Amino acid sequence: MTTTTTEDTTFLVQLTDLHIREPGRLAYGRIDTAPFLEHAVQSVLRLPQRPDAVVITGDLSDFGRAAEYEHLARLLAPLTMPVYLMPGNHDDRGQLRRSFPGHAYLAAGVGSAGFVQYAVRVGALRLLTLDTCVPGASHGELCGERLGWLEEQLDACRGEPVVIAMHHPPFRTLIGHMDEIGLQQGAEALEALVARHGNVERVICGHLHRAIDVRFGGTIASTSPAPAHQVCLDLSPGAPSAWALEPPGFRVHAWSAQDGRLVTHLAASGTFEGPFPFHDNGELID
Repeated sequence: MTTTTTEDTTFLVQLTDLHIREPGRLAYGRIDTAPFLEHAVQSVLRLPQRPDAVVITGDLSDFGRAAEYEHLARLLAPLTMPVYLMPGNHDDRGQLRRSFPGHAYLAAGVGSAGFVQYAVRVGALRLLTLDTCVPGASHGELCGERLGWLEEQLDACRGEPVVIAMHHPPFRTLIGHMDEIGLQQGAEALEALVARHGNVERVICGHLHRAIDVRFGGTIASTSPAPAHQVCLDLSPGAPSAWALEPPGFRVHAWSAQDGRLVTHLAASGTFEGPFPFHDNGELID
């Protein structure tokens, strides 16, 4: 039987779509997202294995305002591991950089628009981030400049396990109102690029407030639940744009050096009863 120890495993936690407002303000006029993020942060801290890093794949705030990012910084402060931030369509690149000056990786912009793209090492993994945002719009795009940067990074780390992180998923989810504001440019080029690099273990995304997985470019692309509200699962044509307070969660991506593969777990956010033993002193409990 093969066993794997935490010493040869890298743990990358993915949070996404926080939608933090100023203290006391409600997202969509209905939901205070801050307590939900507090629960998510505590859930991350309670994991049996300490994560090597946390990446947050966009929509950190609701309107990209300085007061929202100040509130976010306080909520994330208990996390003791490196935290990597990315913009979503609800964020503002410039304000994000001004509000988090200690996050040096945000400073170096890519391309003519100063896209927030960076490469960092997380344990044995190489994390590459893509900026899919279009200022003032809800949909996403990947232009030649952004994809050119990614190709350079992938060529430079051949043979290393890579996780690509982005906000807008590069695939149709069949949730119509979300696909309308999905990645509208660059998905096919991205898939062709990923297919040429077999060391890409995952393409992880936000935006959908749900756990979705799809085969993409010879690997797996996925989205993650949010700490607070989830997009309703309605695949019927013309389904209304709606959210619900379904159970929140996040992703734990674990790279095993011994197995040479990435395993992704869906973790629940919150406090629950247990753990309880299946056996009592080696005997089944009657």
